[in-house]
Amino acid sequence: MIKTIHTIAFDGDDTLWHNESLYALTQEKFAQLLAPYHDAAWVDRKLYETEMRNMRLYGYGLKAFTLSMIETAIELTEGRIQGYEIQQIIDATKAIRQAKVALLDGVATAVAQLAETHRLMLITKGDLLDQEAKIAGSGLADFFADVEIVSDKTAVTYQTILDKYQIPAEQFLMVGNSLKSDVLPVVELGGIGVHIPYHITWEHETVGEQQQETAVYHALTHISQLPELVARLAG
Repeated sequence: MIKTIHTIAFDGDDTLWHNESLYALTQEKFAQLLAPYHDAAWVDRKLYETEMRNMRLYGYGLKAFTLSMIETAIELTEGRIQGYEIQQIIDATKAIRQAKVALLDGVATAVAQLAETHRLMLITKGDLLDQEAKIAGSGLADFFADVEIVSDKTAVTYQTILDKYQIPAEQFLMVGNSLKSDVLPVVELGGIGVHIPYHITWEHETVGEQQQETAVYHALTHISQLPELVARLAG
C-alpha cells in the first residue's frame, strides 16, 4: 500500500463521465426554441445570468438548469411562451436525466488500477438524486470507499471532508476537470490538485490566467496518465 498519498478523490461530471456535452446540446435546443424572439448568443447570455442569479436558491444540477431555462424563456418571450413549449424544455432535461452514463475514455482502467493501491473517494456537486443515479449507472461505485455529494466545492467544503475522514491535506489528491472547483481549493489547503481538462467548460467554472499561473498543480491531458503521476509522486 502506497502511503504518501492517503486518498485519491475524483470529480464525477466530465472527469469520469460525460455531462457538459449533454447540457450543451440541450442549451442549443433551447436557443432554437427561442429563435423567433432572440439570437442564440443573447439567449445563452440571459440563461447564464439567470443561472447565476438563481444559484443561491437552487444550487447546481439538473433541476436548477431546468428552472432557469423556464424562467429565462418566460422573460425573453415577455410571457408569450406557450405551455407546449415549456413542456419541450422539461422533456429535454428529462432526457439528460435518463441518458445512459457514458464513461470517458480510459476511466475504467485508470480507476481500477488506482483502487488496487489507494483509497478512492468520489466528490461531486449537484442534485442528489441525479448524482446518485450517475454513480450507480457508471459501474464504478464499488471502487470508491466513500462518496460525497456536495452543494458547492470550496476550500471550506474540502476541509470539512478532510476533517470528517481524518485525512491530512498533504496526503489528499483531487482529480477534476475544473480548476475552480476541483483543483485550486485543494491546493489552497496544501493538498495535491490534478487538472484534466474537458473540451467544454461551463463559463462559471473558468478562472483567470493569473490564478492558473500562480497555483501549483499537476496538469494531464488524459486520465490514463494518472496512475503514472501517482506512482511518481510516491517516489
